[in-house]
Amino acid sequence: MELLQERADGVLWLTMNRPEVLNALGSTMMGDLLAALTAAATDPEIGCVVLTGAGRGFSAGGDMKARATGSRPPPATPEAGSDDLRSRMECSRLLHEMPKPTIAMVNGVAAGAGMSLALACDMRIAGTSARMTTAFANMGFSGDFGGHYFLAKLVGPARARELYFTSAKLDAVQMEKLGLVNRLVPDEHLRAETEALARQLGGGPRVAWRYMKRNMKVAEEGTLTEALDAEAIGMMRTQMTEDHKEALRAFMEKRPPRFQGK
Repeated sequence: MELLQERADGVLWLTMNRPEVLNALGSTMMGDLLAALTAAATDPEIGCVVLTGAGRGFSAGGDMKARATGSRPPPATPEAGSDDLRSRMECSRLLHEMPKPTIAMVNGVAAGAGMSLALACDMRIAGTSARMTTAFANMGFSGDFGGHYFLAKLVGPARARELYFTSAKLDAVQMEKLGLVNRLVPDEHLRAETEALARQLGGGPRVAWRYMKRNMKVAEEGTLTEALDAEAIGMMRTQMTEDHKEALRAFMEKRPPRFQGK
């Protein structure tokens, strides 16, 4: 299977599984990933999604070997190719906008569209061997999977332009300095660190996650007035949840809350 799925403690782990080609994004893998993310977005049993890669890399991006050898035929027309690509790029939108937290566990290289997918997640935890590069300029490509949008938000438009134009290869320390990763941990602790955060989020107040994600989208794209409006609606909705009532009980009883996602 080119995409492995594992559920535990309210967390869905999605592992891109083509380690022999550094998890290059073939059509089968991307179709499976799109289906898994679409289902996860509305699954009440999932409170958090983690995306990672099998073997020694997160994802090298597009499958250049398939292109070079002709094993992947070109689209009949540019328009047909654009439509097909755009449908697969919904993976980035779902990672960024689904109403629950998403984490990229970046092991090894994340290049091109692989980098874009990592940036689409709410958070990134990287091992010390992690590397990132936009890579597109080296292949004569302009770039896809939302990388321009996410990178400009994270590092600013001028630095994003530089990283796209030069395809600079960033090591883990540079990634952390630029704010591309939330946490940088030793490789041997990467899985455990990610599991701890994912488990915390997977057992959290899932209705609140939904409105937090909505608020962040408004904050990224809208005005202050729109952000305040969205926050007011979210607060009124979440104060009606069973999770909020449980949190009040836990506060009075001086214990951690036990959220049920309702």
